[in-house]
Amino acid sequence: MIFGPGYKLTRDKDLSLAGAFIARERLTLKGPKGEIPNVALVSTLREKTQVEISKTDGHLLGINPPVRLSGELGGAPGVTLVHGGTEYYMPESLIVPNRHIHMSPQDAAKLGFSFKDSAMVVVKGERSLVFDHVLVRVSELNDHTEIHIDFDEANAAGLQNGDRVHLFRINDKKLRLEQIISTIDEQQIESLQICVRQLVRGEKDTAKRDFLSELVKTMEDARKIPPGSS
Repeated sequence: MIFGPGYKLTRDKDLSLAGAFIARERLTLKGPKGEIPNVALVSTLREKTQVEISKTDGHLLGINPPVRLSGELGGAPGVTLVHGGTEYYMPESLIVPNRHIHMSPQDAAKLGFSFKDSAMVVVKGERSLVFDHVLVRVSELNDHTEIHIDFDEANAAGLQNGDRVHLFRINDKKLRLEQIISTIDEQQIESLQICVRQLVRGEKDTAKRDFLSELVKTMEDARKIPPGSS
């Protein structure tokens, strides 16, 4: 609409997901406090306009968008799209995308994940970090497994495109704590304990709550074991 009736976007760069690409055309986002120029357009096209930014971008625009999954636009704030001398205000369009993992059915079966499962992602390195409650999206359109996070999250963990992370299933009773401990440091174990304690407080299922409580205790015991001990 902003480019005129019948206009077709020009493919510039293919994305890793099947059929998706970044267009050559660019827009400017305009908010009450500022603007963000040279914003990329991603195809394939949707029924509703969706604009995804980071929390930092929101501060620049003067808008506080909610963290949402793709397509969940109800009640979201709007933003003005600018191209040339044309401006369009798009209501209920602006969100911060919730971190998620695109996974092929083959990878999902191999790793034991199902659609809308939650995963835990562990990042090693100088800016080690744990991302919890990462939604898994399984689709035939995916030919590999890939985590999507925004720039704020990537910068916090020191991640770049193509980096590899450690992926675990949340609440998986087969998950061995020793495997986690071998990949993360003391600070991350403490962060995991905090996350699991939060799960315990919100879990209504007695069996799951008992299991999570036992997991917290096991982590406490593991932190008392000197490094290198068997």
